[in-house]
Parts: sequence; C-alpha cells; structure tokens
Amino acid sequence: MEDMLYLMNSLWVMVSAILVIFMIAGFIMLEAGSTRMKNAGHIAGKTAFTFGLASLVFWAVGFAFIFGDNANFFVGLSNFFYSGAELDLGLSSTVFFVFQLAFAGIAITIALGGFAERAKLSVYVLFTILFSAFVYPVVAHWIWGGGWLAEHGKQDFAGSTVVHLTGAMAALAATILLKPRIGRFNKDGSANAIHGHNQVFTSLGVLILWVGWFGFNAGSTVSVDAGFFGFVALNTQLAAGAGAVAALIISWVVLGKSDIPTILNGALAGLVAITASCAFVDTWAAVVIGLIAGVLVFYGAKLMEKLGIDDPIFALSVHGIPGIWGTLSTGFFATPELATVGQPGLFYGGGFAQLGVQAMGVFVSGAFAFVASFVILFIIKKLLGGLRVSEEEEIMGLDISEHGTYGYPEVFADNPSKAAGK
Repeated sequence: MEDMLYLMNSLWVMVSAILVIFMIAGFIMLEAGSTRMKNAGHIAGKTAFTFGLASLVFWAVGFAFIFGDNANFFVGLSNFFYSGAELDLGLSSTVFFVFQLAFAGIAITIALGGFAERAKLSVYVLFTILFSAFVYPVVAHWIWGGGWLAEHGKQDFAGSTVVHLTGAMAALAATILLKPRIGRFNKDGSANAIHGHNQVFTSLGVLILWVGWFGFNAGSTVSVDAGFFGFVALNTQLAAGAGAVAALIISWVVLGKSDIPTILNGALAGLVAITASCAFVDTWAAVVIGLIAGVLVFYGAKLMEKLGIDDPIFALSVHGIPGIWGTLSTGFFATPELATVGQPGLFYGGGFAQLGVQAMGVFVSGAFAFVASFVILFIIKKLLGGLRVSEEEEIMGLDISEHGTYGYPEVFADNPSKAAGK
C-alpha cells in the first residue's frame, strides 16, 4: 500500500510538472500577442531558450540553494548538480526536482516580461543565469525550503510570493532601468497605447496558462492522499472565473465598454491571487479573493501608466499586485481546519498574527527580489555598455535586429520599413 501511494504521488506530481512546463507555451502566446509583430519571433524564441537555460542553472545550484542541508540565512548548501539523490518526500525525488524546476522557469519568464521589445538578447541570457541562481532560490528557500519565513509560518501554498511577486519585482527593476519603449509616453507624461498585435494569441495564451495552473496549484499538494488536490483545483477555478468577471465589470463601468485585455488579465490576476491561499481557504473566500484581484489588476495597470512605467505584458499589475493581495488574503481567510501551515486568519479568530507574518513576507521578499535584480541589471548594464538595443534596432524590431529573420516574414521581408509602424 505504501509503495502504491509512492507511485501514485510520483505520477500525479509528474503530470503536474508537465502542466506547469506547458505554461511556457501560454507565456509565449500571451507575450507575443500582447506586443507587436516585429518582435514576435524574438519573444517566442527567447522565452523557450531562457526556460532551458534556467533549467540548467536550477540543476547546478538552484535546487541546492532552495532545499539543501547545512543552510545559512540565505540558502541551503547541498545537492549541487543534482543527480537523483533520494529525499524523504513520499514520492520520487527526481519527480519533485522536475516539478520545482518548472516553478523556477515560470519565475524567470515572468521577470523577463519587463524586458519586452527593447532589451538586448545578451541581457536576457545573463539575467536569466543570475536571477535563477541568486534571486529566486533565496526567496524560495526562505518560504519553501525551511528558511526563516517558513519558521514564522508564512503561508504561500503554490507561490503568489515565491514565484509571482519575485518575478514581478525583477520585472519592475528592469522597466525602471530600461526605461519605456519609444513612443509609449509623451514629453508631458501622457501615455500612448501600444497595442498588442493579436488578441486571439493572447486569449489562447491565457487559456493555456489557466489549464496549466491546475498543475501549479493542485500539483503543489505533492500527494493524492484523500484527493485534496481536487479541492485546491476547485478554489483555483473559482478565483479565476471571479477575476475575469470582476475585470469585465470594472472595465465596462469605467471605460464604457468591456476591454478584452483587461478581462484576460482579470482571469490571470485571480489565478495569481489564489495561488498562495488555494489550500487554506473555503470556496466562498476563493471567489472573494478572485473578485478583488480582478479589480486590482485594472487599477494596477492604470497606476503603472500614471507612474510612467512601461510594462508591456502587465507583469506588475497581473503578477505583482495580485501576488501581494493573494499572499495577504490568507491572513484574513485561512480557516482553522485548513491552516496546516501557520495560523487561522483574522476572520476566523486568529487575530492579526498571521496577517502580520504574511505582510512581513511580502515586504521582505519583494524588497529583496527588487534590490537584488536591480543590482544585477546595473552590473550587466556596465559590463555590456547598456541594456537596451539602439533606437534604430528598436524601431526595426528585435526579430531582424537580434536574429536576422522575421517572425512574420511575409509581412516584413520585402519591406522592412513596415516594421516601424507595427
């Protein structure tokens, strides 16, 4: 019976890992659809490549820094260049490794969204290596690897902080150092819309991410015991639906028409927000968490625009702000029965204790991810003589300037000057 449970756990987590890895396809379509045609091939190719590169870094040092023994304040210090050593997990350790590798790949993919349409390919390569080695593993160790935030009872079941906020803070550092895309803002600070070239791609990307999120959240049970992953999946679905509904309503009320990108971002915001709390809250709370996230993503995008921050794929308003809200939400809604980590939330008699732990975790993790990413990017900027392609190359498009080919050759190959308007 014990052997059967081991095998079932391993199978379930392997399937979940595949779902999370398939989310990279969702990010490719989402990011390519949300940006311009002249950069589509570059975006698709670099997203696949950086996931592969991050996987190698995770194998070499990332897993060891998160889950290794002999830990210091920042990281663990064993199992470097992981080669299948068995850990006492109730499932195959290599399966668990692949599952965690997938999460690291999602974190860097979110972070690189802040680079879109203007960063050099060499910057993507260097930042992927350094973020995957020295930024993501530290936050993951603090919360998931038995670090000091775990000792305080920090609740983050599947990564609203570890994955989404960490990636978003790195994206914020990138947007500040790279500065906005050409034409995004006028001299008086007013904003110009730079529309993505394909809402169908974006919608399909969101749906792929939505499906992949069942591996992300429900897979984080790392067990089939009592079928609890079904409850986690239910909360995940309810929050996503509520986020989409809230985003549709708020955009309709404020703009006079329902905005498709806002609706799609609302679904993602609901998913991001419920990621921390999906195993700790009742179903009604999942709906509330999703509804609030759907409103936050709309006003978050407005705030970024007002601050002059150019966030092409909404990494900050989708992954950052909802990631903060989702992490804090357990401090309100975690039930005594479900709070297997930490304490019940404020609304269930737990007082402000858990909310305080959640707030501390958000602040410290977000600040570390931002400062560390900013320093890394600043050093890369000095080493490479800049983070950004030239103005001519940006206007031409990164497909041709960085790779020598177009993602849409039938549109641009015979008339490269068209790129300036796409």
